[in-house]
Amino acid sequence: MEISNLQRARYTYSPKLPAILREELENIALKRGELAEAISDQGDLKLFFRNTYGKPIVNFEKGDNLHVGKKLNVGVILSGGQAPGGHNVIAGLFDGLKKGNAESQLIGFLGGPAGLIENKYTILTADTIDQYRNTGGFDVIGSGRTKIETPDQFAASLETAKKLNLDAIVIIGGDDSNTNAALLAEYFVENDYPTQIIGCPKTIDGDLKNEYIETSFGFDTAVKTYSELIGNIGRDANSAKKYWHFIKLMGRSASHIALECALQTQPNVCFISEEVSEKQISFAQIIDIITNAVVKRADKGENFGVILIPEGMIEFIPEMKQLIEELNDTMGVYGREFEQLNSFIERLYFLDRYISETSYTLLKNLPSQIAEQLLIDRDPHGNVQVSRIDTEKLLIRMTEKRLKELKAQGVYKGKFATFSHFFGYEGRCAAPSNFDADYCYSLGFTAFMLIAAGLTGYISSVRNLTAPAEQWIAGGIPLTMMMNMEQRHGIKKPVIKKALVELDGAPFKTFRAKREQWAINTCYLFPGAIQYFGPPEVCDQPTKTLVLEKTSHPKGV
Repeated sequence: MEISNLQRARYTYSPKLPAILREELENIALKRGELAEAISDQGDLKLFFRNTYGKPIVNFEKGDNLHVGKKLNVGVILSGGQAPGGHNVIAGLFDGLKKGNAESQLIGFLGGPAGLIENKYTILTADTIDQYRNTGGFDVIGSGRTKIETPDQFAASLETAKKLNLDAIVIIGGDDSNTNAALLAEYFVENDYPTQIIGCPKTIDGDLKNEYIETSFGFDTAVKTYSELIGNIGRDANSAKKYWHFIKLMGRSASHIALECALQTQPNVCFISEEVSEKQISFAQIIDIITNAVVKRADKGENFGVILIPEGMIEFIPEMKQLIEELNDTMGVYGREFEQLNSFIERLYFLDRYISETSYTLLKNLPSQIAEQLLIDRDPHGNVQVSRIDTEKLLIRMTEKRLKELKAQGVYKGKFATFSHFFGYEGRCAAPSNFDADYCYSLGFTAFMLIAAGLTGYISSVRNLTAPAEQWIAGGIPLTMMMNMEQRHGIKKPVIKKALVELDGAPFKTFRAKREQWAINTCYLFPGAIQYFGPPEVCDQPTKTLVLEKTSHPKGV
């Protein structure tokens, strides 16, 4: 297999570990802290997780550990979308296992949770692991989005654990995947089988975090990748001085990516979905925000700019939210009839009977390309696939219409030429930054230590992340601590609650204090490419979001 010079050099990088994990394993003891309660719905969750609720928060410290050398069979699963650093989680887990006992075995389930259900796996060896250290992607064993939720799937997972004599399974994933991990841990205990379940916090969206999970892995690399691209576009815009760039960024429910990229690059406009939802900002107001910036910059002779848009924002605009909900409800009842219609016009007229006049008027007035996406691009349940809606193009069309009106009124005299972009997949498999390489390796090694301590139903936790890696704190928290009860398909289910952008948090307040200046003036920053070699202040820095959050809430140090 041919490899690049950078990849060859990255193979030699040794990820940094918290000081406690660099001790001899027999000198690393488990310290149990306070018992953990769920963030809400404690009574319901106690009943749901009768065997695994109410466990203590744990850390590792110096002390005696007499059982760490036990031979173990451990399975590992990559679940959900890709995020930079997943391979290093597996490498850290592998190295921990082999350091504990050279005869321990790591089994990689292929294609995500489906591999566990179907007993499809590969034995991960040192030769295999060494080919993937410090690399992006999930290609070592692949990933998948299968959920373990039916009785047959749980039974099949248990049968696989028995066949392979698994001591533990590590599930690397986001909020849904770690919810699955919690349910699987409860199921195994309920069925009196000793396989332990440990989770690891993954998602580039950054919405899996709390006091003990300070960030989800992959976020650091993804936002630095996107910010490089945005900075390049800002530099180009300021050079050509004739284009407005509308850039959609990943972030279905949470806008952490857009917010961090704004802090790193200082665009003229950046929308935050949580603010749109909280303040019930309408389409008209959103277009006003954009056109105000365009007009004021044109008055200064600057007919160019950069606008950031979270991919899920369209779902939070009040009138669009109502339209999408009405479309989803209608398709749930009349989906078969709708699918039999041949043309867009026929489908549009069909909906006139079933959705409100307000929603129908909005749908008719949308650009035809966007309206067709709303009606045609639907998931297997008939719901609108919000991530496929070209929100950036919709905003361009609506802004053009509004500027045309302002030009007729003599208010606007500039030129408005545009480009649209969507940055998503560009960041999911990037070579992990030093921060993510170190953090992920530490998460994997910590997962091994949690297994060696006999724990189940925990998620690996490495915190104090704004300090040098040697000062990081390794431990774990019960998965149930992160959960609440939510309505899913008409049934209340336990799920890990997504961590959204906090409008009273330091990152958003910092952005809010500067955005009016950025809107009018050209203040772009140019972060440049991720640096892997050089001084720590260049190569090892965490995100601005993490620094601001830790500065305002310095807990756990």
